[in-house]
Amino acid sequence: MKDNYNGALQQPIGSGFNALSTTADVIRGIDLRGKTAIVTGGYAGIGLETVKTLVSAGAEVTVPARDTGKAVKNLAGVENVTIEAMDLADPASIDAFAEKFLRTGKPLHLLINNAGIMWVPLQRDTRGYESQLSTNHLGHFQLTARLWPALRNAGGARVISVSSYGHQMASFNFEDPNFLVREYDTLQGYGQSKTANNLFAVELDHRGKAAGVRAFSLHPGSVNGTDLGRVAPMALFQQMGTHDADGNIFPEVAAKLKTIPQGAATTVWCATSSQLDGIGGVYCENADIAELDNGSIAQSYDEPLLLRGVQPYSLDALNAVKLWALSEQMTGIVFTAG
Repeated sequence: MKDNYNGALQQPIGSGFNALSTTADVIRGIDLRGKTAIVTGGYAGIGLETVKTLVSAGAEVTVPARDTGKAVKNLAGVENVTIEAMDLADPASIDAFAEKFLRTGKPLHLLINNAGIMWVPLQRDTRGYESQLSTNHLGHFQLTARLWPALRNAGGARVISVSSYGHQMASFNFEDPNFLVREYDTLQGYGQSKTANNLFAVELDHRGKAAGVRAFSLHPGSVNGTDLGRVAPMALFQQMGTHDADGNIFPEVAAKLKTIPQGAATTVWCATSSQLDGIGGVYCENADIAELDNGSIAQSYDEPLLLRGVQPYSLDALNAVKLWALSEQMTGIVFTAG
């Protein structure tokens, strides 16, 4: 029943997988018949691949979608999937979705908080909260809180937060999380929201493990072919040297990125692997637990498959407790996990 406060469990376990492993590799031999899952953003990119993989193993999956038309189109022909409307930046829609799911009486074995936005211009939700923090963290915090009865009733559940190596761009700024005073920087906003994903997994696991709910966060890798950066300014990608003047990704860059099945592999591994039984709150990458980065890991941004490690500030116990309290305050929800 140990947890990952301050990175206590943060070391690779030799899973046998690596950066090139796919969803087919990690789901092999796993039977999810009788299991129920919810995957936010499960109708595009690695979310869609995650849904297809869970269904292939026998799971029944619900996909809450901001764009239900796109979800219906992209999930056409995929069996055992239910599509419902929900917008992570709209608290009322989160409550409505959760209430409808709870009325089914179904236990929830897997909650995969996959949806997210990245590198957007300054936008705010109706509460005035910065959009990357609102969508990537606060919306999922509220969704998890509202679905807690179904998670607790599963008799063993996992909550997966799809974070990013991007958490290394920024720690969480508790003094000005919504950029009300400091100048807005979209990379800082994104990094802060991904750090929040890690801290949420640490604290949720600490509080929820006694009820049989374990939590994990993960870096899917740098993945080609997703629409995560769909609203990010092309100039930012060009500045980073990944795209040409016409907005096309350089072939040599694309060759170094993961495919979508490789990108979704760590999500599926965290959700289903028996190798993680008895472990929780850890940050994972390449279908294994990541190494704690105390400054000894040499990073090369020219080799995205080799980027690795998790920052201690995103696993810090005091930060995790502080973020939980702030999240309750910002959402107006008292989330008593246990």
